[in-house]
Amino acid sequence: MSHSTDFYIDGGWVAPLGPDRIEVVNPATEQVAGVVAQGTAADVDLAVAAARRAFETWGRTTPDERITFLRAVIDGYTARLDEVAATISAEMGAPITFARQAQAASLIGQFERAIETLQKYELATPLSGTVTIRREPIGVAGLITAWNWPLNLIAGKLAYALAAGCTVVLKPSEVAPLSAMLLAEVIDEAGLPAGVFNLVNGDGATVGQRISAHPDVDMVSFTGSTRAGILIAKAAADSVKRVHQELGGKSANIILPDADHEQAVAAGVRRAFKNSGQSCQAPTRMLVHRSRYDEALRYARQTAESIRYGDPADPVTEMGPVVSGAQFERVQSMIRSGIDQGARVVTGGLGRPSDVGTGWFVRPTIFGDVDNSMTIAREEIFGPVLPIIAYDTEDEAVAIANDTPYGLANYVQSADREHALALAPRLRSGRVYINTMDATETAPFGGYKQSGNGREEGEFGLEEYLETKAVITG
Repeated sequence: MSHSTDFYIDGGWVAPLGPDRIEVVNPATEQVAGVVAQGTAADVDLAVAAARRAFETWGRTTPDERITFLRAVIDGYTARLDEVAATISAEMGAPITFARQAQAASLIGQFERAIETLQKYELATPLSGTVTIRREPIGVAGLITAWNWPLNLIAGKLAYALAAGCTVVLKPSEVAPLSAMLLAEVIDEAGLPAGVFNLVNGDGATVGQRISAHPDVDMVSFTGSTRAGILIAKAAADSVKRVHQELGGKSANIILPDADHEQAVAAGVRRAFKNSGQSCQAPTRMLVHRSRYDEALRYARQTAESIRYGDPADPVTEMGPVVSGAQFERVQSMIRSGIDQGARVVTGGLGRPSDVGTGWFVRPTIFGDVDNSMTIAREEIFGPVLPIIAYDTEDEAVAIANDTPYGLANYVQSADREHALALAPRLRSGRVYINTMDATETAPFGGYKQSGNGREEGEFGLEEYLETKAVITG
């Protein structure tokens, strides 16, 4: 990656204005995988100025013109898919097969869905005989993304911002920025006009804060922790810009008594532990009827102990390390809190797996005898740790599911699909999955409560980057 310590601004690679660098560490080897520059507020100012100039023309392009560029990005990216997957695996530890089939491939799906949405979307519609409603790009969009799905999270914002006619300043996570640099190379080769897409690496306190507060940034779209989301909203308040946030989650997976527990529990454990448990909408609280609780613990243990963890470069590996030493320590502290608060370790527990000497690998851990007041049931762990909670009645299960500051997703498993569907309106979350663990790009994505505001993907995602104008004639 020849430009790893440069920024992409105004259609070209430019040297950073500050001297500081950030090492990107491979979590499986604990060795440096790459180096990027630490941006400054002045770097952000250059990128925003470029985006502001470019908006004057990009904002007036037609949907067909924008679609041509989006397709060029897809074509260039597809040609480098294996390279992207290897980069994601190295920067955040995703197993290579998962990195290619899910992590890297997800960007293609996001861009294709944005194209389909724009093709069908009516940007001008009559409201009455004298009023027409126009939907117009909001302007310069600041995109700040997390490390757990490094390119999927970028694509869910970038594809729709570009489709809407916005120009962009992107700050990828400083923990896993290397794949974003590859994407910038693809965008450069696709020939987007100068200033439409800009990338500045750096930390949240410097680059993220400046993007959020910048008076010439018209909106900020952020994915990350609730704590960081609050700081971004405060920084953005003085300029009264639009703030879209996709934040934390603590999704409940309600398994009703009539469900096939062997299948439902196994699917729930595997979904919770996918991406080493580092997914915001993962079903990280399993709720099981007390009459089938011991059975569920048995299936959960069997599933957790069957997961193949290890070298992310091995095609058969199913679970890699967590992303960093800091994240490893956080997950260990959460496991420790579960033990201290009286939960029972069904399998897993503290420390690395006994056969692992290097890398930030967490033992796949199942907790039983969990109360919803425990820390492991209330806080986002972001590791392969699953608390299982018993309930006595359906109403109690719904109450437990809703007893959280978050509201990103919930899951319901039942042999009676209609019965399960009847619970959906009672669950306070942006998504409810019925008898499925599969995410989709065709449904809006976003949360209630402290899981954020606004929606991504599809028509709802496009509208995040559009303003509404009423044109009134006499």
